[in-house]
Amino acid sequence: MNWDQVAGNWKQFAGKAREQWGKLTDDDLTVAGGKRDQLLGRIQERYGITKEKAEEQMKEWERRH
Repeated sequence: MNWDQVAGNWKQFAGKAREQWGKLTDDDLTVAGGKRDQLLGRIQERYGITKEKAEEQMKEWERRH
């Protein structure tokens, strides 16, 4: 997944991220703004998981999209 393309189409990808991680708020997605590291941090925070676990989930999500 090319994160430059994700950032350029963030509204579309934000909806897909919301489907995957329903605990993310609109503010979380706005702050992430298509930035992978920001999104990872928000996932960790909302789900109370380790960076490694968030990274696993992110890689799976990237493979599907």
